[in-house]
Amino acid sequence: MPSTTSAPSQITASIGSGSSNAHGLRDRLANPAVFLAVILTAQLMVVLDTTIVNVALPHIQRGLGFSATSLSWVINAYILTFGGLMLLGARAGDLIGRRRIFLSGIALFSASSLAGGFALTSWMLLTSRAIQGMGAALAAPTALSLLTTVFPEGPARLRAIALYTTMSAAGGATGLVAGGLLTELVSWRWVMFVNVPIGLAVLLLGRETIAETEPRHGRFDLLGALTSTLGVAGLVLGFVQAGTDGWSNPVTVGAFAVGLVLLGIFVHTEARAEEPILPLRLFAHATRTTANVSRGLVYAGMYGMFFYMSQFFQDVQGYSPLRAGVAFLPMPVSVFLSSQLTSRVLSRRLPEKVLMILGAALATVGLLFAASVHANTSYAQLVVGIALMGVGAGVSFVSLTSASLHDVAPRDAGAASGLVNVSQQLGAALGLAVLVTAFGTFTSHVPIIVRGTAAALAHSHAVMVHGVDDVFRVGLVFTVSGLVLIAMFVRRPRTQTSEAALATDDFEDADLEELPEWLEEYDRESA
Repeated sequence: MPSTTSAPSQITASIGSGSSNAHGLRDRLANPAVFLAVILTAQLMVVLDTTIVNVALPHIQRGLGFSATSLSWVINAYILTFGGLMLLGARAGDLIGRRRIFLSGIALFSASSLAGGFALTSWMLLTSRAIQGMGAALAAPTALSLLTTVFPEGPARLRAIALYTTMSAAGGATGLVAGGLLTELVSWRWVMFVNVPIGLAVLLLGRETIAETEPRHGRFDLLGALTSTLGVAGLVLGFVQAGTDGWSNPVTVGAFAVGLVLLGIFVHTEARAEEPILPLRLFAHATRTTANVSRGLVYAGMYGMFFYMSQFFQDVQGYSPLRAGVAFLPMPVSVFLSSQLTSRVLSRRLPEKVLMILGAALATVGLLFAASVHANTSYAQLVVGIALMGVGAGVSFVSLTSASLHDVAPRDAGAASGLVNVSQQLGAALGLAVLVTAFGTFTSHVPIIVRGTAAALAHSHAVMVHGVDDVFRVGLVFTVSGLVLIAMFVRRPRTQTSEAALATDDFEDADLEELPEWLEEYDRESA
């Protein structure tokens, strides 16, 4: 009898204890710092995949039989669907709920990464990369809009955006490092597989930490999504085709014509759609528009450095994939340090416009260093350009991201957040297409690199160096153009409200190491 009567009480106690532990875990997860970690990890993962395959491309080409021309689509298939569908993903978050769309995007991204790792043919990998881009297009804009929902305008949002921007800017360089490590130590397939455990962790934590937003009634602008994506794809195809077959080639001309027509239809559609994926009223704000365009231009120059410097390291200087990846390590480090310095110190002492100009100028100087390489250039000289590009990206992207979200109405928060990411990804896609075309033009009069005698190899190295130098000079046009646009069209923001000024004083002495504490304190005060 005693044992019989004691069992239910023990079971009840066990259940009560388990329930208490579960609630305690949920309470610990319902912390702004955990929420921010989920958002930052998701952003790092989707941005990292724009470059993680770069170092692995030679191994992918041999493994799946890609031609030299089709190999570039391993990158472009992801970038185009990512950038082209991002505005639709942002609007879907507004209409359906940002938490639901964010988690759906991460799930789609993770599943397609798994499929890509098991790809047996080139078309299977390209399909997986395109679907990866679709998942990223759902997750990335809703991640930023969720962040701006949780952190209202003021110092807390600025610091959160600084960390978000760090992930966005450093993700590309981190992808090169990670791609080199995985390719050499394991296999190229792990540049795809690595997303699966990270995606699962984001899904599990995101379910507990992210609150759903209120959905809005409206219809999807599918025509706008299709015309914008296919229009940009047409332009990219035109640039890539021009680099291989010339500007007068019928496919080149046709791709440009179709792309421009579709983009014209897109603008016409957005002006009349009930729920446009890109409300044209967002472009009425000169500072926001300039910030987005300049972000795309700076990122185009930076992505060109990633793409061609990784080839220079391996093809000319004989670096292994691992060494080539590690050679880019100063980039994410300099991005992190400069973005934190900008958000914590410089943003309080310098006007936002000055920071934008400073960042774009440093990125330009970094490319200038890279544009004078030769076959025997020491790594010590190259790392100066890489680090300066990282510092410029960190300084400019914090200020540009903040400016891109100035005075955005709540109903347009998703679209404005999506536009920030779109400008970055389309800047990379179009910029890379232009640079690939330029490289082909600059080296078209020289025979294809031949492996064999020492003289032929030295000649091929000279051709590669000449092409890379010229391509980086074209990249300078991108960053200088962004610099000029900022100087001409960015306006000073309105004076801070007293509430924002008080918030600045409250956070004046906060340390980065105390991020969880001050986020939790800010959350309590806001509540």
